[in-house]
Amino acid sequence: METDLYDEFGNYIGPELDSDEDEEVDAEDREADEADEEDDDEDQAEVDEEDGGGGMEVVLHEDKKYYPTAEEVYGPEVETIVQEEDTQPLTEPIIKPVKMKQFTLMEQELPATVYDMEFLADLMDSSELIRNVTLCGHLHHGKTCFVDCLIEQTHPEIRKRDDSDLRYTDILFTEQERGVGIKSSPVTMVLPDSRGKSYLFNIMDTPGPSFPLSCHVNFSDEVTSSVRLSDGIVLFIDAAEGVMLNTERLIKHAVQEKLAITICINKVDRLIVELKLPPTDAYYKLRHIVDEVNGLLSTYSTDESLVVSPLLGNVCFASSQYSICFTLGSFAKIYSDTYGDINYMEFAKRLWGDIYFNPKTRKFTKKAPNSNSQRSFVEFILEPLYKILSQVVGDVDTSLPRVLDELGIHLTKEELKLNIRPLLRLVCNRFFGEFTGFVDMCVQHIPSPQGGAKAKIEHSYTGGLDSDLGETMSECDPDGPLMCHTTKMYSTDDGVQFHAFGRVLSGTLQAGQPVKVLGENYSLEDEEDSQICTIGRLWISVARYQIEVNRVPAGNWVLIEGCDQPIVKTATITEPRGNEEAQIFRPLKFNTASVIKIAVEPVNPSELPKMLDGLRKVNKSYPSLTTKVEESGEHVILGTGELYLDCVMHDLRKMYSEIDIKVADPVVTFCETVVETSSLKCFAETPNKKNKITMIAEPLEKGLAEDIENEVVQITWNRKKLGEFFQTKYDWDLLAARSIWAFGPDTTGPNILVDDTLPSEVDKALLGSVKDSIVQGFQWGTREGPLCDEPIRNVKFKILDAVIAQEPLHRGGGQVIPTARRVVYSAFLMATPRLMEPYYFVEVQAPADCVSAVYTVLARRRGHVTQDAPIPGSPLYAIKAFIPAIDSFGFETDLRTHTQGQAFALSVFHHWQIVPGDPLDKSIVIRPLEPQPAPHLAREFMIKTRRRKGLSEDVSISKFFDDPMLLELAKQDVVLNYPM
Repeated sequence: METDLYDEFGNYIGPELDSDEDEEVDAEDREADEADEEDDDEDQAEVDEEDGGGGMEVVLHEDKKYYPTAEEVYGPEVETIVQEEDTQPLTEPIIKPVKMKQFTLMEQELPATVYDMEFLADLMDSSELIRNVTLCGHLHHGKTCFVDCLIEQTHPEIRKRDDSDLRYTDILFTEQERGVGIKSSPVTMVLPDSRGKSYLFNIMDTPGPSFPLSCHVNFSDEVTSSVRLSDGIVLFIDAAEGVMLNTERLIKHAVQEKLAITICINKVDRLIVELKLPPTDAYYKLRHIVDEVNGLLSTYSTDESLVVSPLLGNVCFASSQYSICFTLGSFAKIYSDTYGDINYMEFAKRLWGDIYFNPKTRKFTKKAPNSNSQRSFVEFILEPLYKILSQVVGDVDTSLPRVLDELGIHLTKEELKLNIRPLLRLVCNRFFGEFTGFVDMCVQHIPSPQGGAKAKIEHSYTGGLDSDLGETMSECDPDGPLMCHTTKMYSTDDGVQFHAFGRVLSGTLQAGQPVKVLGENYSLEDEEDSQICTIGRLWISVARYQIEVNRVPAGNWVLIEGCDQPIVKTATITEPRGNEEAQIFRPLKFNTASVIKIAVEPVNPSELPKMLDGLRKVNKSYPSLTTKVEESGEHVILGTGELYLDCVMHDLRKMYSEIDIKVADPVVTFCETVVETSSLKCFAETPNKKNKITMIAEPLEKGLAEDIENEVVQITWNRKKLGEFFQTKYDWDLLAARSIWAFGPDTTGPNILVDDTLPSEVDKALLGSVKDSIVQGFQWGTREGPLCDEPIRNVKFKILDAVIAQEPLHRGGGQVIPTARRVVYSAFLMATPRLMEPYYFVEVQAPADCVSAVYTVLARRRGHVTQDAPIPGSPLYAIKAFIPAIDSFGFETDLRTHTQGQAFALSVFHHWQIVPGDPLDKSIVIRPLEPQPAPHLAREFMIKTRRRKGLSEDVSISKFFDDPMLLELAKQDVVLNYPM
């Protein structure tokens, strides 16, 4: 037994002890003792004294307990934090208060309205009584004030303070501070027409798409997304400023979107109070505006019947500041209400144009009865208006009370003591009453959702009208399958999640129902971009408050909770099951390009995920913003202009990701193009040497690139129609026109791939089998060109010859696609490549003495003036010019400093233009920190863009040419100033 005393290594461990069981028993006893001890805490002291040995056992230092634990003191439910003394700076509280983030002004409860909310909800069911309208117009032409007037008429408790505007629809705090709209906001209310019949108006108040703060910011993407949901627009035009840059663009946009167009000539008071025009001149000024609009309509539209005129009733006159709004009809009605038995509809038809009233015969005539008689519009509308304004402004105490008595307007003594502006507003409000003229105009000239549905669906739905679904949508049927199109995302008060805003086109949307959300990349073939969601609550939005509803029938606008997660820009919401043939609505097409880009990175690299989340959110919030990651790993934001990006960055830093973000200097996107035909045929062989493709590149005809981008011509047309278009408009020969393979980089990209091979030389069947691969290579090549990875533009690539392997194995995509891309590049480089840069169109308004300063500022920035002319009816000059986008940063500030703040500029992307100089000219030396002369610019832009993207300094040509091709070049003795 000796071995038991040693372990396996021979160490002595001694005999086994019998005490193991005892220890276990002891442990149990001790546990029981401890449990007892806890029970009788109070008796502890007494127990200790009696049990003399109890307090004598050895307690280690760390097990001693001097104080009760926090859990014993506060109970088990309370979370307690123990802070070591130095872990937190004194400036920070140990427990921070919960911070409520709020970026929008919202009403806490529903305000009082002159109609019942139930009545509003009931009107939603009758689609012929609904009008979906977008109010749009040039910046500061009074859209928001107009909506304020409507709000005041329907909400008795909401009043503007005498000194400041209400700006009810500018709900973001940033909008309130800057005094200008940034986001479009929907307002839904019930408005009566002149007969007292109620209509449900969904009005979208859009920002004046160009900002006062920055010349070329163009928030027209907000307008685009609003217009998609509407059946018509009301275009606001300032009576004093007339038709401006943006008014023109909006008319063009509305014509393209096939919308009903009505006009509101706003700020009529300025003609009287500011410009002090005599009534006849004011009439000429108003008529000039109407004529100008009609001129633009006939330019952009082929439809002869599209005319605006006060006689047709689609022009109304307003002054939001003094709550005046009338059409000829509503003014004539004031006469008939005062004098009785006048047929006001007939009377209204004689109130515009060269028509005179003969007081002797009491008839209207075409020619003036005597030399000093006035046109009827002047006599019956402008003169009374002038009289009211001048009485209030001039003679408050003596003659005003008498005039008011005649008009039947009763004012209290308190009201008569008001300041001039509020008093004028009050008098006009009592005289003109509610804006029934505006309602009449919209009701008569803008179709109801039911009436406008067919045109809307034809224009915006990618599926056809001939399916059952197309039919139910064009009937706006509330019992059909659900189809809802969302075009905007509004963030909640605290900026945590989004609500989607859209229009129900058929069916009825219920709160809490499951739906299928189709994104912009969804198609019947590729159903990846779709997701089933459950809808949360539904609201009708009225700027600062929301009316919660539990269902929304077809024809209405709705704010939807709970489906924001899969949506990025626009989406189509449909039934989760059973509506399988549903296709998506077209993504929005913006009338301006995002050409300015900034790179962002968090100051603290560990906060990258927060920034990415923020980028995802601003991307949802701004319709035309694009965010992407460059190959070099930098995060790039593309926007339309400086202020646009400023707003984006403000939201990113403050609302969505509360972190410090560094921003690189803004740069612009470039394009690459060619100016000649390739100097020789370029070919490339596939890696397995079994296929060979030959191509040349040449510039496209002038105007063709724009036609493709504006979808004047589409690659989806059939061969015959496509061929006819190119033959008639661009004089292509039949063969070339019939063999267009693709546009690139996408279906509306401004480059063309043409198959110029002859059946006698090339086996067309084999070539057809690799067509898709070649097209893919071509699209990849045009998406990122060889000069500096920017898209190629305005180039036609011709396939001249192709040797294709017989066996399908040897002509797979992996062989053909990279080869096609390489031959695209080599053909491109042999055709005198050039860089293109975006140009802005600038419109500057300045007094006559500042015009020369404007010229100098433009000249310093490579800009050139195209036209300058005085603006009729005002002391200002309008100067129109072009300026390169890359030189436009800080242009407006510069302009302001040189003209002491008197000049006012607006600009918008206009076209692409070739940068002077050869980007591949080796002899140019770029000196750091010096402005380069014009011929060196292309080289400078290219090198700096390549550096920024982390590419090698220069375009190495051997990357794109095969060895046989290089031998060919050497044989033909082509002088190359390229590095090999």
